[in-house]
Amino acid sequence: MPRFFCPLPFHIGAQLDLPASTAHHVFVLRLQVGDQIEIFNGEGGSYLARLTAIEKKRASVAITDFHAREAELPFSITLAQALPEGSKMDWIIEKAVELGVQQIQPLAAQRCVVKLNADRAEKKLEHWRAIIISASEQCGRNRLAQLEAPIEVQKFSATSGQRILLSPRATQSLTQWAQQQAPQAITIMIGPEGGFTDAEENDAVKQGAFMLSMGPRVLRTETAGLAAMSVLSAAWGGM
Repeated sequence: MPRFFCPLPFHIGAQLDLPASTAHHVFVLRLQVGDQIEIFNGEGGSYLARLTAIEKKRASVAITDFHAREAELPFSITLAQALPEGSKMDWIIEKAVELGVQQIQPLAAQRCVVKLNADRAEKKLEHWRAIIISASEQCGRNRLAQLEAPIEVQKFSATSGQRILLSPRATQSLTQWAQQQAPQAITIMIGPEGGFTDAEENDAVKQGAFMLSMGPRVLRTETAGLAAMSVLSAAWGGM
């Protein structure tokens, strides 16, 4: 059944027009009047709706049922990802949403190739929010991951939970650490292609970050955070 995110208030029995972008998607998919779709507004749960009218730029539905099902992890993960080059961030965000990330914090680190001014950052954020919505529609999540504006790594501080900085310099692996811990809110810090500098790592540790590794192999920036999320989900539940 097609799933769509619609930032609207819903209740069973309501009849309403879908947002123009969603209506266009319904039209492109060649759905018919009477077909059922699933819609969610990010506040939890999803609704079944029956299409009552379809035009090129307009579609209406009647809401028929509510499902309280959730697909969230039993613990919170924030991914603090240093900005990678090219379109890697798109892929990282998409897969992180699929794996259950609740918050994404882009970081500007010294070795980042990508440099975003205010105008470029706002355009990137708009693009990344669209990716979050699309990934949530696809994977069955009914709550959207929160996306923060890029910040310099030195100014970043996690608001809650344990900060984990992944580094080849660490002597303990994330797997070993997770097996000895109870499920808890976690922030995972991932460096850019060249890694965080020693100064950036040392500064994060002074601010409370715990340095761990992903084992004997050095993972790419687009792999490390996703692998870490999978390790935590396997150890603490949620896979």
